[in-house]
Amino acid sequence: MSARVRAPELRGRAWLNTGGRNLTLRDLRGHCVLIDFWTFCCINCLHVLDELRPLEEKYADVLVVIGVHSPKFEHEKDPDALAAAVERYGVHHPVLDDPELDMWQQYAARAWPTLAVIDPEGYVVATMAGEGHAEGLARLIDELVATHEAKGTLHRGDGPYVPPPGPETTLRFPGKAVVLRDGNLLVSDSARHSLVELAPDGETVLRRIGSGSRGRADGPAGAAGFSEPQGVCLLPEHVAEVAGYDLVVADTVNHLLRGVRLETGEVLTVAGTGRQWRSTVDDHAHDALSVDLSSPWDLAWYDDRIVVAMAGIHQLWWFDPIKRTAGMYAGTTVEALRDGPLAEVWMAQPSGLSVSADGSRLWIADSETSAVRYVQNGVLGTAVGQGLFDFGHVDGPADRALLQHPLGVCALPDGSVLIADTYNGAVRRYDPETNLVGTVADGLAEPSDLVLTADGGVLVVESAAHRLTRLAPGALTAAGASTVEGPRHRTEREPTDVAAGEVTLDVVFTPAPGQKLDDTFGPSTRLVVSASPPELLLEGAGTGTELSRRLVVNDAVPGGVLQVTAQAATCDADVEHAACHLTRQDWGVPVRVVEGAAARLPLVLRGLDA
Repeated sequence: MSARVRAPELRGRAWLNTGGRNLTLRDLRGHCVLIDFWTFCCINCLHVLDELRPLEEKYADVLVVIGVHSPKFEHEKDPDALAAAVERYGVHHPVLDDPELDMWQQYAARAWPTLAVIDPEGYVVATMAGEGHAEGLARLIDELVATHEAKGTLHRGDGPYVPPPGPETTLRFPGKAVVLRDGNLLVSDSARHSLVELAPDGETVLRRIGSGSRGRADGPAGAAGFSEPQGVCLLPEHVAEVAGYDLVVADTVNHLLRGVRLETGEVLTVAGTGRQWRSTVDDHAHDALSVDLSSPWDLAWYDDRIVVAMAGIHQLWWFDPIKRTAGMYAGTTVEALRDGPLAEVWMAQPSGLSVSADGSRLWIADSETSAVRYVQNGVLGTAVGQGLFDFGHVDGPADRALLQHPLGVCALPDGSVLIADTYNGAVRRYDPETNLVGTVADGLAEPSDLVLTADGGVLVVESAAHRLTRLAPGALTAAGASTVEGPRHRTEREPTDVAAGEVTLDVVFTPAPGQKLDDTFGPSTRLVVSASPPELLLEGAGTGTELSRRLVVNDAVPGGVLQVTAQAATCDADVEHAACHLTRQDWGVPVRVVEGAAARLPLVLRGLDA
C-alpha cells in the first residue's frame, strides 16, 4: 500500500468569496474538499465551473469546492480582473488568488484545469486533469462520505462561501452586440443571462429578452432562459422569412443556438441538444437539433450560412437555418496555431467573427493564440499572432506585432479590421494593405466586441465596465492609430525533459468507480498526437486506438510543444440499463530535449489514487 499524501497548505495573495477570511485546510477538516486549479481565459476551465455546479448543490453539506486561480496571461494576474471574472462566471465558492502559481506547483498541476480531491482527514486521494469528471467525482464523493461517516471523521454543515454584494448596473458583463435593421442594438447581457435591446444611443433600454436568471427554456421574452449568451447574428431577410425567426444567439453555457423572433421576443432552440460535444471529428451534415455543440461563442453570416466560433473545441462549425442542419467547418480540435486547408488547421478558442464588406473574407479572433486569423477561398491564414504562449502589446509590422487574448473583430469598409484586444484593454487596427498593426484606443475594461453602426461609427462592448462605448471617428483610419511598443510576454510553464530518440508516451486511464471500458461500437480508446514545431517528432504523430505510443524525438530540435488528445469510452458496470460515457482530454505539453532525460512521458486522463 502506498503512503498517504498530506495535502499542502493553501497559501496565496488573497481569498475571494470568503467575506475577507483567510482559509486553511484545518478550517475545512471534516469536509470533502475539491480544489479546482483554473485560469479565467481557459474554456476548459469554464466548462469545469459549470460541471461542478450540480455537485456543489447535491453535496452542499459535505463538499467544499475551492478554486485556485493560477493565471496564464499577464492580465489574469490583476486582482481586480480576477474578482470580475469570479462574478462574471458565477463562481459560488471560495477562490484563492495564486498569481505566481505556487499552489499549482505544490499540487504538481500540469494542465488547465486540474482537480485535486482531499478527504475529510486532509489527505489527497485523487487528482485529474481536464473536464468531464463530474460523474466520477460524484461516485468518489459518495465513497468518501460513506467511509468517513463510518469512521466519525465526516462533519456535515455549511461551507465557508460568502457571496459578494450584488451589483447595480443596467448591463452586467455584456459579451457581444449586433445592429438591428431599425438602428437599434441588441446586446448579449451575459452575466444576467439575457438579451437587451438598446436605442441607437447605446444606453436607453427598450426591452429585455430572457428571464434574467440562468436557465434553459424556450418561449415568450419574459420566460425564456439563457446561460451566459454571447454572439448574436442577424439573418438575411429572405432567410429569416423561411426560417421563421430573425436572428441567432450563441447560448454559450447551454451549448445551444437559439432563434429569436424580434417582433414578439419569442425564443426557440434551433441547434444543439444541450449536451457538450465529446465525440470524433467528421465532415457530415447533421440534423441541427440532434448534434452536440461545445461553448458556441460568436456567429457570422458567411458562405451562405451561419458560421459558429465553437470555442469549446477549437473549431469553426456551420449552421444552415433553412435546411436545419449543422456540421464542422474548420479545425481538427487540436488546440494550437496552424494554417492551411480548413479540415487540417489548428485553432485555439476562436471567440470573435466578422465578415469583410465584400463578403469574401471571414475574420477570426483566435483568443488563446492571441491571434487574428481569416478564412478565404477555403484556406485559413494568420494575420497577427505567434502561438499559444506568446502575447503582449506591440504594434508595427504584423509578423512581430502582439495581442493579448482578443475576443472580438470588426471588419471595416476599407478592408482593414478592428480588434477587441481584450486583455490589453485596447482596440487595435490591422491593415492588410500595409500589413501594419496600430492601437486606436486603450484604457478600456476588457473590450469583447465591436460593431459598426449605421452612421459609420464604432461601438465597443466594454465588458468589464458593463457598457457600450463609442470610439472617436479617427479610429477608422490609419491616421487615428498610434504605435505602441509595449511588453512582450511568453507564458513559461516548466517544460518536461524528454530524451532524444525513442520516447514512450503513455496515457494512463482508470475508469471512474462503477464504470468499465466500452468497446460495443469499436475500440474504446483513441489517441491523437502532433507537435509544434512538427519537426520535433520524427515518428509517432497521427491517430491510433492505443493509449501508448512510440515517439521518436528529433535531437536537432531543442524543444517545443506536444499536442496530445486522448479519449476513452466507458459504460456503467453490472447494471441492467448501463449509461455510456466519453472521457476526453487535450494536453499541450511543453518539452525540452535533454540528453539522458526520461524516455517515458506519462499523462493521466482520469484521476488516480495519489
